Amino acid sequence: MARRCFALFTIFVFAIVPHIQGIATNDQRAQISVRSSPFETALATLQKQIGYNFQKTGLLRRSMTHASFSEENNRALSILGANVIETSASLRLLEKDLEISAKELNRRVSELSKVESSCAADGLRLGLHKVVRVSPKTNSTTPLVVCGAFRAIFGAIAIDVGKSDDAGSYFWGVHGGQVGGALAM
Repeated sequence: MARRCFALFTIFVFAIVPHIQGIATNDQRAQISVRSSPFETALATLQKQIGYNFQKTGLLRRSMTHASFSEENNRALSILGANVIETSASLRLLEKDLEISAKELNRRVSELSKVESSCAADGLRLGLHKVVRVSPKTNSTTPLVVCGAFRAIFGAIAIDVGKSDDAGSYFWGVHGGQVGGALAM
C-alpha cells in the first residue's frame, strides 16, 4: 500500500511540475512583453522628451488614455493640468509686470490655454497624437484629444511629485519658457 501511494505521489509530482514551470515561464514572458510594448516604449520616450521620470508610471499611462478608450482616463488629470498651466502662467506674468491689468492677464493666460493653438501645438510637437490611447472611432489628432493629453501630463506630474509648482516648471521646459505660444524644440 505504501509503495502504491509513493508511486502515485511520484507520478503526480512529475505530471504537475512541468505544468507549474510552464505557468511561471508564461507569466515571465507576459511581464517582459508588457514592458516592451509599443505603448510602454512611447511612454519611456515621452518621459525623456519632457525631462521627467514618473515615480508612479500609472499616472503617465492614465494621462495618455482618452475617455473614449477607458473609464480610467485622463479627464481629471487634464483639468488639474490646465489649472497648473494657468496658475504658472499667471505667476510668471505677474512676476514680470505687477501692474498688468486683470483683463490683459486673463487674455494672455487664455491665449496660452487655447486648445487649437498653443496647447495642441505643444502636444503635437511632442507626438502625443501617436501615444494617446483612443477608441477606434476617435481621431487622436483632433486638437481636443491632443490638448487633453498634453494638459493631463502636467496634472499627472503634479500628483506624482505632490507639487503644482514643479509641474509648472516642467510645463515651461516643454513649452519653451515664454508666455505666448509653442516654440520648436
